[in-house]
Amino acid sequence: MSIDVTRPDFVKLGNTARGFTVSDRRLLGAQACIAITPVADGRRGAYEDNLQRTWAMVEKVYDLISSRVFLADGSAVKLVVAPEIVYGARSAARAQEYYASQGVSANIWVGRSWSYSDELMGAVQGLGSSEWQQCAYGLNQTDRPGAVWLKAFTAAMDEKKRPIFCVYSPDLEDEEAPLCDYVATRLLRFARSAAALAQMRGKNYLSVGGVSMGIIGSDVRRNPMLNYFGLGTVSVDQSVISGRIESGFYDHEEFVKAQAFMRQFKLDYSNLAANRVHGYSDQELLDYCLKMTLVLRDLMVGNEKLADEAFARQHGFRADVEYAQGANAIAAGTQGQRQWTDYKPNFDVSESILNSSFDWNGFRSPHIVATENDSKNALGMLAAHLLSGGAPQLFADIRTNWTAASIKKATGVDVSHICPDGLIDKRNSGAAALDYAVDIFKLAGGTGLTVQEAWRAIQQSGQLQERLRSLAIAGSIYMNAALTYFPGDGLSSHFTTPGGIPLTAYRYNMVGDLFTCSIVEGDSVELPNEVSEHISRVTDATWPETYWRPRGMSSFDYMSKIGPNHDANCFGLIGADLLTLNAMLRIPVDMHNVPAEDIFRPTMWDRFAGDDYRACAYLGPVYA
Repeated sequence: MSIDVTRPDFVKLGNTARGFTVSDRRLLGAQACIAITPVADGRRGAYEDNLQRTWAMVEKVYDLISSRVFLADGSAVKLVVAPEIVYGARSAARAQEYYASQGVSANIWVGRSWSYSDELMGAVQGLGSSEWQQCAYGLNQTDRPGAVWLKAFTAAMDEKKRPIFCVYSPDLEDEEAPLCDYVATRLLRFARSAAALAQMRGKNYLSVGGVSMGIIGSDVRRNPMLNYFGLGTVSVDQSVISGRIESGFYDHEEFVKAQAFMRQFKLDYSNLAANRVHGYSDQELLDYCLKMTLVLRDLMVGNEKLADEAFARQHGFRADVEYAQGANAIAAGTQGQRQWTDYKPNFDVSESILNSSFDWNGFRSPHIVATENDSKNALGMLAAHLLSGGAPQLFADIRTNWTAASIKKATGVDVSHICPDGLIDKRNSGAAALDYAVDIFKLAGGTGLTVQEAWRAIQQSGQLQERLRSLAIAGSIYMNAALTYFPGDGLSSHFTTPGGIPLTAYRYNMVGDLFTCSIVEGDSVELPNEVSEHISRVTDATWPETYWRPRGMSSFDYMSKIGPNHDANCFGLIGADLLTLNAMLRIPVDMHNVPAEDIFRPTMWDRFAGDDYRACAYLGPVYA
């Protein structure tokens, strides 16, 4: 078929030079949008009796989610409500039409009375709706049979292979009162998880290099990543890092700001610096690491300045519109070892700064970057980052299992009252966000806060952001890399995570093409100085360290049952949220210590006797 190029619209497009499209968001693509669909009995009289109180339920749900669920950048999740109560096929179709125009990605049904289940389905039969996450909230009251509708409807959804989460209060509800804690907790857990999935969908994972040191557990698996998480993959060779630095293809103005920013840290260049492969001066080493950081960020999310001819001429490089675009990457990983770090500085500065909540431009949403291109750990970091409302994540080696007895033998100090079941030494050269040098819960004003509450308080307060930044900088030091591991040198961050912080550890694993997930809640441990100094000295004092104990199991049990050599960690206890998220993704959880009363999965799981593996296998990946 030939195109009539004389048509005005094609002529206009044909004469338009390409450029960098500036957006107010870091990443392009569909955003999270949750619909609330009220339903009622359509019979004359019954409909009118339920009208006002059904809308009152909707208002409560809307107010709850709009005030408590936020995206990683701090913005509120988008909520839309059906244009009328759905009570039959035509009103359902009207809702469907509206939802299609709003980019809905999840739906919460709200009802206090009987409704005709099959006719309601028209609201979620539009294009793409088979991927939507579904939840139904039925009122527990005596005057109208909300439970009857709820059970009929969830059974219908199960039969249609549309997994749906069911919310029903154990106790009778007072319609004049706010939503009870049980209902509110489950609605929020659903909304947080559904919003996290929507933020991932259609974005990319950027693989910088290949497999590090032959660690197949870190390998980037393109098809499973797409089928389970809805993520594309973009791969670049590590030579693009050195190539951009050598050609000057980076933001020179930001580089000057970055140099000034790093002077706030304590910098220790004394560690075997004479053995550097390239003989960098101290400043040259730091400068190279900062340029790597700028290049890696630009590869992920793009930079309009790199497409600007005038800016490029001013700073001595050639503008390139294509390369300026970036990979629209919501997460990334760097191969680093071995081929790169045998000759070039490691990525520790890049990973530590990008994963943190601040840099030379101030407070901002962290970039998710995994050490050693461990894409499975990056997926967990991404999931926890989104579920926690944008909090930074801590990438770690599962370095060493220490029992109280082994600590006493090595140091003479009895720590059995601190960690009777042992602890895990978590340290890794790179991707531990500097925020983990700080107890964000104390900073935000209370140890009883959830991570979402604590991080929201920090997002909304410039004073707290500045305090977090200053404490993290004061508590961190950058030292020459351990040259045994990194002959090309580099600068590794070191800090010690304060004790008493609730931390959730997690890890995605693969068996063949099957994803599984491990989720274990616990807390950080503060050791006596002589103990932590001994462990640092005999392990690696140049790396950040977090001492952690799991809840309800020994540290050896954790070490024995967790998958590969890396895990990641999130402020707060988010295990229940991760369980819900993985049910949405249809990824079975192979290990967890979440209390039974907090587990929230679709009703279909009950038809499989609660067997997570069978339910996930039956449904298959959500995007396959």
